Amino acid sequence: MLTLDPVSLAQHLIRRESITPDKGDALDFLAGVLTTLGFKCHKLVFEEEGTEPVPNLYARFGKKGPNVCFAGHTDVVPVGAKSQWTVDPFKAEVRDGQLYGRGAADMKAAIAAFVVATERFLEGRKKKPKGSISFLITGDEEAMAINGTKKVLDWLNDKGEKIHMCIVGEPTNPTEMGQMIKIGRRGSLHGVVTVKGAQGHVAYPHLAKNPIPDLVKVLATLEVPLDGGNEKFQPSNLEIVNIHVGNESHNVIPAEASARFNVRFNNEFSPESLKSTLLARMDSAGVDYEIDWWLSGDSFLTEEGPLSDAAVAAVEARFGKKPELSTTGGTSDARFIKDMCPVIEFGLVGATMHKVDEHVAVADVEALADVYQDMLDRLIG
Repeated sequence: MLTLDPVSLAQHLIRRESITPDKGDALDFLAGVLTTLGFKCHKLVFEEEGTEPVPNLYARFGKKGPNVCFAGHTDVVPVGAKSQWTVDPFKAEVRDGQLYGRGAADMKAAIAAFVVATERFLEGRKKKPKGSISFLITGDEEAMAINGTKKVLDWLNDKGEKIHMCIVGEPTNPTEMGQMIKIGRRGSLHGVVTVKGAQGHVAYPHLAKNPIPDLVKVLATLEVPLDGGNEKFQPSNLEIVNIHVGNESHNVIPAEASARFNVRFNNEFSPESLKSTLLARMDSAGVDYEIDWWLSGDSFLTEEGPLSDAAVAAVEARFGKKPELSTTGGTSDARFIKDMCPVIEFGLVGATMHKVDEHVAVADVEALADVYQDMLDRLIG
């Protein structure tokens, strides 16, 4: 039987090398711990053609509402150049008050804090909370997020299972604990624009058609700001992230050229209105082109209410400062959960996530467990 200390529990999770997608080792370990606390655990494996099967975990303690859910992921990004790490990325070493390892910040230590907060809360309430506690933990967040949280939510809907409030443990604090709670996120729209030409010899351009100048014309129309942001959201931004021609020869005009871009958009746009805006701009170039879209998440904002109030009060009580309610940063699985219930995000300091020598302060992990326990007290205590 493990001693439910958040740091030691985080170490156990980090030592399971669950590079995305998690094959199940970290999730199986977590399910074992939750089972000892009295949770009913469901291991849910989803797959699609062309993707690997991905295990996920849904666990619940109690049957009555409201159901307060802790959500997160056990999969981690690759370590990159392991030779650049000063520690073994999967040894979970504590050095000078810092816990090192891939997933320490994003977000295995937060999951450990979830568990310990829950154990202490249930012990203090003699396992009789005024509601239920659940865990929705995926092994598929850091990559395509196809077989993870979204499909678990579909499974819950099919079962008639309802989550009423959700706390996601992504690292939300820029430099120190207590700075920031996320109450929304900008959406993410990907586009691939392709211009077709006619391949030929560079010495005979009249017998070919170079697609590159036309692609440049199209891309130039996208360089105008989209909006100025608003009270809750920073401005939308479009970034061209790749230009591909696939031409290795110095004397051949290529047959086609394409570019990939990503837009992080606020609630000034819906996905459809954003597409219409971008299409109008690209059409103004007077060039024939093709466009493929992929929406990875819409923008959303959780209105302030009992969940955000409990989060703010718990953070302020523990750290002595009022956190900013923010919508900055990238996407998270909160973009799926918001369709079922109010969702906020609060976790550790994210300064080293996805980096070499990823680490978090031991004291911060312990403090995070305190905050999550306080939130449970305020919500269903």
